[in-house]
Amino acid sequence: MTDTVRARPYTRRVVDDELDELIDGGAAAIAIDGAKAVGKSATAAERAQTAFLLEDPLTLELLEADPSRLVTGTTVLIDEWQRLPTTWDVVRRAVDAGARPGQFLLTGSASAQNQGTHSEAGRILKVRMRPMTLIERGIGPTTVSLADLLRGGRPAIVGETPLGLSDYVVEIVRSGFPAIHLLGERVRRAQLRGYIERVIDRDIPDATGRTVRHPATLHRWLAAYAAATATTTSLERIRDAATAGEDDKPARTTTIAYREALESLYVLDPVPAWAPTINHIAQLAAAPKHHLVDPALAAAALGLGVDALLSAQDGGVPLPRDGTFLGKLFESLVTLDLRVFAQLSESTVGHLRTHRGDREVDLIVERDDHRVVAFEVKLSASVDDDDVRHLHWLHRTIGDNLLDAAVITTGRHAYRRTDGIAVVPAALLGP
Repeated sequence: MTDTVRARPYTRRVVDDELDELIDGGAAAIAIDGAKAVGKSATAAERAQTAFLLEDPLTLELLEADPSRLVTGTTVLIDEWQRLPTTWDVVRRAVDAGARPGQFLLTGSASAQNQGTHSEAGRILKVRMRPMTLIERGIGPTTVSLADLLRGGRPAIVGETPLGLSDYVVEIVRSGFPAIHLLGERVRRAQLRGYIERVIDRDIPDATGRTVRHPATLHRWLAAYAAATATTTSLERIRDAATAGEDDKPARTTTIAYREALESLYVLDPVPAWAPTINHIAQLAAAPKHHLVDPALAAAALGLGVDALLSAQDGGVPLPRDGTFLGKLFESLVTLDLRVFAQLSESTVGHLRTHRGDREVDLIVERDDHRVVAFEVKLSASVDDDDVRHLHWLHRTIGDNLLDAAVITTGRHAYRRTDGIAVVPAALLGP
């Protein structure tokens, strides 16, 4: 147990607004979920007077002997709570007994779905945390709000940013993990490689109770998955790409187990296919788009840095795709931002693709009333009519249920085209 684990200086995160609103609304216990190193503990510690860090063996032993120590009357952080699942029940009972708003903050990096947490019945609210968005990295003020777009009414689109293509590539490889982002290049590369090593060698065994029997195969599978970033490539093709030239390929059940374990650790963060509930659209594909939690991990898994991405944008990656691999990483960066902003607005993010691939919209942000804002992502400073044709098709198809539409670019100026489509540099998009 420790009195404080606060980071100094602390950079406020978008999720802090959501946490403030939940606590002000009376939530007594909140579980902050997400991948390791996204900043969960630092964010929770800003609100905590007492912290129990369960990665510490002595603290874990203490709570195993007497879990009631968690109920201190102060605001308590329970870090990596899944190492002692009984803590969940202790907190749940304390909430039933009248815990005050914000009294318990639980953080963890492994999915709780197999930890017996189905019995919380709303007592412990769950909040997802992802790596830092561009605005959280301090790249400058934003001028276009996703919340404003979701309100409808086609708000004015204005603003200018000095950032260009090379700046976004730097941000892709620098990572949104707070402790990694500001490191020197060599140290950062080593940390990202170490992150992947830890996931394979330690985190998957901890989460599943099983040792990875063929870590080299999982390394190759993760690299092949990274190569499929922002595509709907089948898992079979990813497996084939990971084992090219090998006769003894891992069984399908093995690769499914890889995927499920990595998703349970929030390392994989696929975007589901959008399923419209108001307007019927025929022959929509159901496959998710592949994303790692941070596009920097995808670049690291393939050994690609800034120079390689800028000079050889495909990087020799064996999976076929539309556009360049750098374009897919840029889409992954934008996707990260939009998911964080959409969560604050209580909206969901999906993608749209027809079975034949003749119609595709990169990202669909959906309000609770099922009206949407649609986004295309383009690795370019300019937008032409061809870039917006699918957005116009979607408008013709769902009418007024399309609240707004935008193309996210690497350009410098935010504006509305004469056809009403917004053009927004990624750096200017905020919550």
